[in-house]
Amino acid sequence: MKLTTKGRYAVTAMLDLAMHDEVNPVSLADISARQDISLSYLEQLFSKLRKSDLVVSMRGPGGGYRLNGDPKDIVIASIISAVDENVDATRCGGSADCDNGRACLSHDLWMDLSKQIHIFLSGISLEDMKQRSASMKDKCSTDGEYPIEETLLNRKES
Repeated sequence: MKLTTKGRYAVTAMLDLAMHDEVNPVSLADISARQDISLSYLEQLFSKLRKSDLVVSMRGPGGGYRLNGDPKDIVIASIISAVDENVDATRCGGSADCDNGRACLSHDLWMDLSKQIHIFLSGISLEDMKQRSASMKDKCSTDGEYPIEETLLNRKES
């Protein structure tokens, strides 16, 4: 199971956009500079994000991108799906042909894990991430580590 760079960068770029599009559209060049992501790679990602209606583009001077909706309504799972990513724990991509054309003995376990990951990522919005980022800046310890009790996983369990 692996979330590729494409999915990670898409989530990072969308979170950056959510944190900076309060007044004006955000240019991909600005996101690129802040997040150290190639501008050409961002252009590819935002083309897919735009086609999935997660962002809108604004042309002209001062143009850029804006979220197409409230950050509380955009979940991480939809961002990952928009860039053609799939967090899948199976070896067969869910097709159940992992063992010479049939499901392997542990296929159902990995399918269930994939579903749980999707449910987890569907329960986290960009707004959740914005709030977490702001609170982590305030609570970050002197060595740069985040306190374990503040992780999203623990927050969702309560």
